[in-house]
Amino acid sequence: MSPEHVIPAHQCPASEPRFLADRMLGTLTRYLRFMGYDTTSANGLAEGNAKEDTLLLELSLQEQRILLTRDAELARRGKDKAILIRSEDVMEQVQQLIELGLIQRRVTMSRCSLCNTQVREAFECEIAGADYAPKDWRGLSFFWCESCRKLYWNGSHGKMLEERIGGIGEK
Repeated sequence: MSPEHVIPAHQCPASEPRFLADRMLGTLTRYLRFMGYDTTSANGLAEGNAKEDTLLLELSLQEQRILLTRDAELARRGKDKAILIRSEDVMEQVQQLIELGLIQRRVTMSRCSLCNTQVREAFECEIAGADYAPKDWRGLSFFWCESCRKLYWNGSHGKMLEERIGGIGEK
């Protein structure tokens, strides 16, 4: 598909929630991306802006994203468009979003954990060109981020992530 036929994500009807995470939620941001959720991060903004909280509130409204924050005052200002994340533990953070009915327990490997771009199935030359790819490709599915030029596959790290997310709430 050519770039002129690609609709920007913020103009697409939202069938699933989209998120904007504050700077304190970098690990949660990566988890949500691995789970397939369109999640942008305040860590992508220039540092030192005294009005960053106001900017985050504006961005969440403009891009129709739910603001995730550990800052109680920012969550209060965001009203029903913001979620105060209670825990510092990422698995408890994911569990909170599941309990709120915002996300499902799943790992889709459909988004780049670094830049949030949707990944696609990798070509053999991309797999071969990645010096960090496993030597034995049998039984593995590979995905490629065209923006970061990063290769993903559902190896031991992905399986561990699936187990952790699948076990949320089980005691």
